[in-house]
Amino acid sequence: MMKIRNNNTRQDVKNINLDMLVPQDHIIRKIDSALDLSFIYEKVKPLYSNTGTNSIDPVVLFKIILIQYLFGIRSMRQTIKEIEVNIAYRWYLGYGLDEKIPHFTTFGKNCQRRFQNPKIFEEIFNEIISEDIKCRFVNIESVFVDRTHIKASANNQKARNVLIEENSKFYQEQLEKEINLDRENHKKTLNFDKTIKEKRIKQSTTDVECGVFHKGEHKKVFAYSANTACDKNNFVLDFIVNPGNIHDSKAFPELYKKLKNKYSGIKNIVVDAGYKIPAIAKLLIDDNVIPIMPYKLTHFLY
Repeated sequence: MMKIRNNNTRQDVKNINLDMLVPQDHIIRKIDSALDLSFIYEKVKPLYSNTGTNSIDPVVLFKIILIQYLFGIRSMRQTIKEIEVNIAYRWYLGYGLDEKIPHFTTFGKNCQRRFQNPKIFEEIFNEIISEDIKCRFVNIESVFVDRTHIKASANNQKARNVLIEENSKFYQEQLEKEINLDRENHKKTLNFDKTIKEKRIKQSTTDVECGVFHKGEHKKVFAYSANTACDKNNFVLDFIVNPGNIHDSKAFPELYKKLKNKYSGIKNIVVDAGYKIPAIAKLLIDDNVIPIMPYKLTHFLY
């Protein structure tokens, strides 16, 4: 017999515990039990005034970010809409069924006025990684480094040609010292050309900090390059973001310096062909770190 369900229950009023509505095996429960974000209060305390009206709980703001990225929600506006109708998200934030969720512009305003210094996000990131290391979730013996591009919100047609100073290679100064030291031993010192070189690049008029990224053989886009280091368990250890026209090999020294200052015990660093240059290999070997790089096939033209 076909059953026709009436919708009268939509207006039912029941005394119910919000915790009962979230399944015990829901991933949001696992995140809540594994990740204690109470340390954020101490980190952001200097950014808040002792007078005035009460603000939105800072931990709630950071939990909203976690929800957005962990569940792949495309924007903060959409994230707030999802939280409004998702009981599990409300439970995670500590908001009841009848409580109003913060407006989607709240986070943007806090970023502009209170959290404009990106160091606060880095401190929170480092604190979470430190806890992961204490729990032995992270294995820093082998580190994997790769780059991905992040498309900038910039039109390819809105650009101009500018002349900029060309940065020297990170190993140039050290290389010149070693060459002069060797030549001094043979009484043949060499004066290197210190002329500042310039080059012409295409710069976006919308976002001057991004750079032209070559996406494939023919396509070019304005983008940023994110060089990311992670361990074998896919935990992100550190990262740097550069304009899209900065080559992998030029970005690596800065990332490696951050890794070296933050972690001890790195034995191997695995990179792809974009980082395979002698200077990077020497940099790692001098620090007793084994560079693991791909073998490049040589193409002969006959």
